[in-house]
Amino acid sequence: MLEKYINAAAKRSKADIVLKNARFVNTLTGKIQAGDIAICGDRIVGIGSYEGQREYDMSGLTVLPGFIDSHVHIESSMLSPEEYAALVVPRGTTSVIADPHEITNVCGMDGVEYIYKASQSVPLDVHIQLPSCVPATPFETSGAILSGDDIAVGICRSEVFGLGEFMNFPGVIGADGDVIKKLEAAHRAGKIIDGHAPCVTGDDLNAYLCGGISTDHECATPEEMEVKADAGVYVQLRHSSSIHDIAANCKAVNGGNMRRFLMCTDDRHAADLRTKGHIDDALRTVVAAGLDPVWAVTIATLNAAQCYNLKWRGAIAPFYFADLAVVDDLQHFNVRYVFKNGVLVAQSGKPLFDTSNRYLPQSVLNTVHISELKPEDFVLKLKGQRARVMTLVPGTVLTGCEVMNVRSANGDVVPENDVLKLAVVERHKYTGNIGKGLLKGYGFKGGALGITVAHDSHNIIILGDDNAAMAKAANCLRDIGGGMVIVESATGAVHSLTLDIGGLMSSRSADALIAESSALYERAYAMGTDRRLAAFMTLAFLSLAVIPHVKLLDTGLFDVDKFCFTDINAE
Repeated sequence: MLEKYINAAAKRSKADIVLKNARFVNTLTGKIQAGDIAICGDRIVGIGSYEGQREYDMSGLTVLPGFIDSHVHIESSMLSPEEYAALVVPRGTTSVIADPHEITNVCGMDGVEYIYKASQSVPLDVHIQLPSCVPATPFETSGAILSGDDIAVGICRSEVFGLGEFMNFPGVIGADGDVIKKLEAAHRAGKIIDGHAPCVTGDDLNAYLCGGISTDHECATPEEMEVKADAGVYVQLRHSSSIHDIAANCKAVNGGNMRRFLMCTDDRHAADLRTKGHIDDALRTVVAAGLDPVWAVTIATLNAAQCYNLKWRGAIAPFYFADLAVVDDLQHFNVRYVFKNGVLVAQSGKPLFDTSNRYLPQSVLNTVHISELKPEDFVLKLKGQRARVMTLVPGTVLTGCEVMNVRSANGDVVPENDVLKLAVVERHKYTGNIGKGLLKGYGFKGGALGITVAHDSHNIIILGDDNAAMAKAANCLRDIGGGMVIVESATGAVHSLTLDIGGLMSSRSADALIAESSALYERAYAMGTDRRLAAFMTLAFLSLAVIPHVKLLDTGLFDVDKFCFTDINAE
């Protein structure tokens, strides 16, 4: 192919494709330049004046390198990898760094293999990070466990690109033996390690980074981002469905540290991908917040390519792969054309590839294993009137803790004053574990709602004000093989959506999933859920024991700051 590239570049033969009259962002130099972009095979071969076998007029448009999502859990879209690609590729995304730790917590290495194989048929580079923390902590029950020895074997697999976000930051800081095994295995294999270190600074940050960890997407403030960038971290500006701080956090970017920032979505569900977008929406948001558009594009492309050693990607220059997103301008970022490896794969927001033949192995199906639950399983008996109640912080996945007076009757808490019962039901191994707590600020009333998406061990989370409705919701999730459910106390009506792949994702089309999930979300809002919250997605983070400050596990109430269990009863 080199001869073909060289001859086309030297104009001894016509290029396959030429984008005529192009205006493009040169991420290598920070310039906006003009010229025809010549493509031969899968590569850009020249910028200047060229003729091609096929030509596209780019007048009035701007050509950018294809966008790179530097950290994403595809499972959080609730779509199969094929359907996920059908939504994000037309938005200009051509590569993602995917950490399948959601489905790996449910299905083990079968989950990793599923995401990898299902991604092979679509024009999206899906670089698989081997989940590092399965489970995220040793205090909860997950469907699988990946030990240091397991990681040492898995990290050497050819389909594994690196080691996924190291959420057990206390284990790294404390030099836990099994944690060290995992880190050393990744270094021996020569593979990058992603980070997850919320609110970690000072000596603890130094210790964490001495594990050889390269990135972090959990900064809560611009100040934290600057501290981490100063320490050599590639800091990820996150634009997810549950966290809406990218406009504020991009204020940390300046001319001196701009090359230390990346963009990611982390967790973004299908409806947002369809209606708002992906990295294109992140670009719109940060530019509207005042970030220089050329810097923003560089952060979304070249920075990620260099961080993850994606050679010959992230720029528009000779011999770089022809991964290109053509947009209307550097303000709105409406994507008109997408080229992947020199092939036109999307136009005017529509994919030009077929996703109907989806890969679906038995190993990721039928994953909800619980016994029949009864109303009395959700009785919550306190020792007194004072209880520790989880509180929500809208716009983030942080949770607080408030000590409150809580009324009980007949030995059971009475949900009132915007306080609801919260339960985490173990769903992998028939242990019968049910962690019970209280949550303030969700707003829902008149029944129960539940979901089998519960980061990161993905047990069942049930929220409600009626024990019978809570039991009915849990049993429904078992019967449908996983998904989302609402039970109305007054009528007994049950509204559900099936997520048959690991209890996390749907094997159906994006359109079908979006329609059903949107209807279920609206019902949750109609029953009082605070519209500032992403309803079910917010619920899914209430058991994530590596995000401050208090979470509920299947084994009990957990203080993330102290990294130990805490009593729901308060003095």
